[in-house]
Amino acid sequence: MESKVSEGGLNVTLTIRLLMHGKEVGSIIGKKGETVKKMREESGARINISEGNCPERIVTITGPTDAIFKAFAMIAYKFEEDITNSMSNSTATSKPPVTLRLVVPASQCGSLIGKGGSKIKEIRESTGAQVQVAGDMLPNSTERAVTISGTPDAIIQCVKQICVVMLESPPKGATIPYRPKPASTPVIFAGGQVRADPLAASTANLSLLLQHQPLPAYTIQGQYAIPHPDQLTKLHQLAMQQTPFTPLGQTTPAFPGLDASPPASTHELTIPNDHVEQPATGHRTTGSTC
Repeated sequence: MESKVSEGGLNVTLTIRLLMHGKEVGSIIGKKGETVKKMREESGARINISEGNCPERIVTITGPTDAIFKAFAMIAYKFEEDITNSMSNSTATSKPPVTLRLVVPASQCGSLIGKGGSKIKEIRESTGAQVQVAGDMLPNSTERAVTISGTPDAIIQCVKQICVVMLESPPKGATIPYRPKPASTPVIFAGGQVRADPLAASTANLSLLLQHQPLPAYTIQGQYAIPHPDQLTKLHQLAMQQTPFTPLGQTTPAFPGLDASPPASTHELTIPNDHVEQPATGHRTTGSTC
């Protein structure tokens, strides 16, 4: 792909992918889609948002570079407006920077970083924006997240320089794009703790075990409620003694000594003698318990 850099920018068509959280996507879409419609019309760029019930969404911006830069400017200023509005109801004194996350093929990240980090250092110093390239690829893809933060103007200048690098160093080989996974149905454990992950259904039987154990201490890691390491050791020891879990809904205990149904309770009832029917043999009953 040929690229020509001039004061007016680049004269090529480019596609940039952004990774956004649900709240950020909602801000971009706006009420009844009015905000994204305005961005499309005023920038001239095509702006598409991935479908699906996902915590993260991909926002794809395509068009001539000047249109892309306009779209980025509108997004950056919209996020700054959101930050300003949120601070009006907050006691925070320092204003956090606007942050955008680009999704870039891993094969292009080396050019973006430069030899010994020289290129990324140059971009930081010339734009005033903070730029960080993730060390690991995004799940099930050959792409990495590039996080840019700063003022809207700094972000716009930074995006321009990143676009130049991407055009001068096209991706090598096939790129497997990152696709966010849909949110899974959470499994609620004892004590109201929630574990939400794709394997939750297969581990749901652990909820039975946790209900019969002293409630463990949990640490929250992202979307996960993780039991204290001591409790994990106990769970592991119990699990190693067991046959495979029984399917959900069955009352057969998944672990020896643990009954999925509550234990039956017994009550003793004493009935007065004069209320007991006498047996036909003539022998008198002195008392009875049921």
